Amino acid sequence: MDTIQQTKPRTSPKDLFLNLGAIVALYTVVISLLNLLFSVINAAYPQITYGYYYFGSQSISWPVSILVIFFPLYVFLMWFLEKDYATEPDRKIFGLRKWLTYITLFVAGIAMAGDLVTILYYFIDGQELNTGFVLKVLAVLVVTFAVFFYYISDLRGKLNPMSQKVWLGIAAVLVIGSIVWGFAVLGSPRTQKLYKYDSAKISDLQNIDSQVTYFYQVKGVLPASFSDLTTSGNYFTPPVDQQSGKSYEYQKKNATTYNLCADFNYASNDAKNASVAAPYPYGGATWTHPVGKYCFERTIDPRAYSTPKPVY
Repeated sequence: MDTIQQTKPRTSPKDLFLNLGAIVALYTVVISLLNLLFSVINAAYPQITYGYYYFGSQSISWPVSILVIFFPLYVFLMWFLEKDYATEPDRKIFGLRKWLTYITLFVAGIAMAGDLVTILYYFIDGQELNTGFVLKVLAVLVVTFAVFFYYISDLRGKLNPMSQKVWLGIAAVLVIGSIVWGFAVLGSPRTQKLYKYDSAKISDLQNIDSQVTYFYQVKGVLPASFSDLTTSGNYFTPPVDQQSGKSYEYQKKNATTYNLCADFNYASNDAKNASVAAPYPYGGATWTHPVGKYCFERTIDPRAYSTPKPVY
């Protein structure tokens, strides 16, 4: 009597790398999507902490760039795997694939549970559930629930070509909608570039301000112009405006007061320009500014740099 032997599908390098690649791409897409959503929410609904605005990360360049590359990569790898499963259904029981699927379900389940615990804690503790916080909680809940429900449906064999297309459409709408929302709130790539120019100008003016203060501390007087700073022996070269290539403007008004001027693309109180908008919670000096040319007036306190007389 012939014995029919059923052999398990052998694991090939292609199976290993396709499944690993798909899971790595999935995790990268989820993390980048949440990073993007959090950045947009921070800009649209900034948190007020100890009297000043906390904006968090405002750059969406990295998450958008990653999503544009890794989301199509994930879709392609899953399409390639499903194509193999259609011709060889036994490959769906590939051991590593099941391990990766269960790990993904575990991570997604922990994320959802932690998300719900956090919002419940805030409610019981009497803390304010502001719009930004609620939106972040919903973002984590929606994204992780979608991942969890998709993979649990896959394990239970309830996915078919039509439902997979529906899931692909939902994922595409979520990713593309988040990118569009990000550009709507934080501006186009050109707008982001102008904001970065403004941020660089503030950084340059702060550098010049520290050099003027140091000059006064050493010499006891304000420099008459930038040339005094370059010839004072500290080898300082005043920075120039990276956008226009022109020098910044320094104006000595009296013995202790001076102006530092620059031309700005946007007002610093614009939520999109949060990188230079937030008032400093320390140091006393503010660098908030309107659009266009603006001069920051600075005054040095001579008492802070006077040499105390010895006491005998």
